[in-house]
Amino acid sequence: MFMDFIRNNKVVAGILTILRVYIGYTWLMGGLGKVTSGGFDASGFIQGAVANSAGEGATVQAWWGTFLNTVAVPNAGLFSFVVMWGEVLVGAALILGIFTNFAALMGITMNFAFLFSGTVSTNAQMVVITVFLIVAGFNAGRYGLDRWVLPFLKDHTPIIKDKVKKEVVVA
Repeated sequence: MFMDFIRNNKVVAGILTILRVYIGYTWLMGGLGKVTSGGFDASGFIQGAVANSAGEGATVQAWWGTFLNTVAVPNAGLFSFVVMWGEVLVGAALILGIFTNFAALMGITMNFAFLFSGTVSTNAQMVVITVFLIVAGFNAGRYGLDRWVLPFLKDHTPIIKDKVKKEVVVA
């Protein structure tokens, strides 16, 4: 009953739109702040999380610290780029309501990465709100570009698949 309500009710879609735009704005502003600062570098943040994963009173779990130390530290430039532009793209997609579920999933993934790294800030609140967006499915993007883009893709994807099939058979 709750799932049907959150996934199909148009009043809920309006409430989800407000939540979606709020979360999107939060992501967009965070990302734009990094993009326009003239050189965002996540290496200090990553190294701080690694340092907080060892010793007594560690605030970061050891397995996450190991991951950061072996994967993120050597690739800090890539992680800086992905965080900076990921925040901008997730924010823009959520505000516009395009590919809402995917954008929300990528946003919640970043939230969990920040939480695992020991940063609380607004991440926990954003996770709770984003869970509702993900659970709501299409209804979260009903009053956004998903209303037109998703049906268009659904209607035109079989045509694309048929063209690919015919080209493969001919070749």
